[in-house]
Amino acid sequence: WTVLTASAPVVLVAMAVGIGIALIQALTQIQEITLTFVPKIVAIMLVVALTGPFIGGQISAFTNVIFERIEHGF
Repeated sequence: WTVLTASAPVVLVAMAVGIGIALIQALTQIQEITLTFVPKIVAIMLVVALTGPFIGGQISAFTNVIFERIEHGF
């Protein structure tokens, strides 16, 4: 569950941008590889910058649970 909630924002934005760019490429018949690469990277960096504290909090909470389970023998 933690992996899903931590990675969902980035994956969903990358998918949405990819579909949008693919649609634009299909409509205009422009097949340039950088046209798909650059917008995805920019969008992913923006999402990571905006949701970084949330993702970090999710991973930190998961790590604390794991360490507590190790400490108590499961």
